[in-house]
Amino acid sequence: MRKRQARKRTMNKVKVIGAGFAGVEAAWQLANRGIEVELYEMKPVRFSPAHSNEGFAELVCSNSFKAMRLGCAAGMLKAEMELMGSLCVECAKATAVPAGGALAVDRDKFSALVTEKILSRKEITVIREEVTEIPDGDVIIAAGPLASEALSEKIRELCGGNLSFFDAAAPIVTAESVDLENAFMQSRYDRGEPDDYINCPMNKEEYEAFYEALINAESAPTHEFDKRKGVYEGCMPIEVMASRGHDTIRFGPMKPAGLVNPKTGHRPWANLQLRKENTAGTMYNLVGFQTNLKFGEQKRVFSMIPALKNAEFVRYGVMHRNTFIDSPRLLGSDFGFKGREGLYFAGQITGVEGYMESACAGILAGINAANRILGKEEFVPNELTISGALARYISDENIKNFQPMGASFGLLPSLDTKIRDKKLRYEALAERGLGALREQLGAE
Repeated sequence: MRKRQARKRTMNKVKVIGAGFAGVEAAWQLANRGIEVELYEMKPVRFSPAHSNEGFAELVCSNSFKAMRLGCAAGMLKAEMELMGSLCVECAKATAVPAGGALAVDRDKFSALVTEKILSRKEITVIREEVTEIPDGDVIIAAGPLASEALSEKIRELCGGNLSFFDAAAPIVTAESVDLENAFMQSRYDRGEPDDYINCPMNKEEYEAFYEALINAESAPTHEFDKRKGVYEGCMPIEVMASRGHDTIRFGPMKPAGLVNPKTGHRPWANLQLRKENTAGTMYNLVGFQTNLKFGEQKRVFSMIPALKNAEFVRYGVMHRNTFIDSPRLLGSDFGFKGREGLYFAGQITGVEGYMESACAGILAGINAANRILGKEEFVPNELTISGALARYISDENIKNFQPMGASFGLLPSLDTKIRDKKLRYEALAERGLGALREQLGAE
């Protein structure tokens, strides 16, 4: 680990570009260490194609941050982030909506709370304007995968090129428009509360008709730039997934595993789950149904699901461009840019995949930018942690065909003692990693 001399107080200012998940976490960590921050956010001066809320940390895809239990990599990551003082996890818990074992939020309340907390910090100055050049000095680029074209071009020039992939958002319907005569309430495997999810079952005949309509539906046009790029596996449009095989979605987003329809006493042939979109439970999103179908086609095809025959769509699914840099060649495990001292990248643009993974990257970039100014050692979480494993993954020069990565136990070293039961093994990995992180933070 490198250690530097503390810099003069007059130079203790960092420019953070972007007030998404990574940007707000970076700004928060810097402010907590007494570092002045200029936080740049182009909304509402300019919105990306996927954004509509003026607030910070806006969710553009699912409103779920995945599982909370420690026996899940996503749960372990959130526990690590809490230990490191995460703003987003704190706000997510305060604005949570029921979602079984997952941490899902009322997206508007979540964004509002994050924005309120950021604006309350005297160390943080928010500047509402589009950044079109990479500033001099200490900078954290957390512009996200939807950075403006002007800034994206500057990043491309700096990095010598970039990769892109598609990302898609699922539709949202009103709760009152769901036909409950053709639906039932149940969490998969009875985890969480029974009313966390509305299940929309289909028999074989209904599924066959729906499947044929889905694979033959008309997609919305994409820009020529996007047509040259591939579809990212982590957020694949439902119609693309369906085109890969007759039963692909029946073993994916529409899997009936862990469910029994009380009206028939049997497991459905296929099943779509609807998850609460807000605290009041007035809106539900179609879980796993990210799509790029034309709006009229979404209404026609998705209404073929019996429980959605009269569905009122609050928002149709949309597809937008995502961008990430070739981090293994460009970044260190502290998220610092190898070609320029004092420049850091954070968030999904670094190749971490997911809301909380992006926020975690912001935490680490913020801590390391502060440590650089204060003359402290670089901070990279222990390799036994999910956060540390992700930091090492995005900076691993041995990775030749770099693709985004989310939280996964597969990134962690094996246990010294073999545990056959997967649930117990994952819990042991989590306990080991969290213990190592507590020890590391205690030694800071």
